[in-house]
Amino acid sequence: MGNIVRFEEINNKIVKIKGQDVILDFEVAALYGVQTKEINQAVKNNPRKFPEGYVLETDREELTNLQSKFLTTISPKSRVLPKAFTEKGLYMLATILKGDRAIDTTIAIIETFAKLRELSRTIGEMTKSPDEYKQ
Repeated sequence: MGNIVRFEEINNKIVKIKGQDVILDFEVAALYGVQTKEINQAVKNNPRKFPEGYVLETDREELTNLQSKFLTTISPKSRVLPKAFTEKGLYMLATILKGDRAIDTTIAIIETFAKLRELSRTIGEMTKSPDEYKQ
């Protein structure tokens, strides 16, 4: 049970790129306890599982914006720009990665995205009828 990934750990890794909530490949690798190259190799070896929109290519400008936003180095030292996994891409990745840690991590990722959707829905409802939510 020491491998359980917590909501906060995943939530802190979710960033917006091209208007979508994503997790960068090196962050996905850290969550799953594997090397980034293993994550990217899984994508390369299974192209049918990752159609357009499942994994986004980042560019230098996006990476620079993320670095300045968080005032830290977002990417590990690498010459390759990180890939950004959308929720759908993360689900597909889960069909490839095996083991107990992969199962625990996948469940935590699914739960995190579900909580974020619920939170967004609640905020949307509150903005439509704020009087209903006053105490």
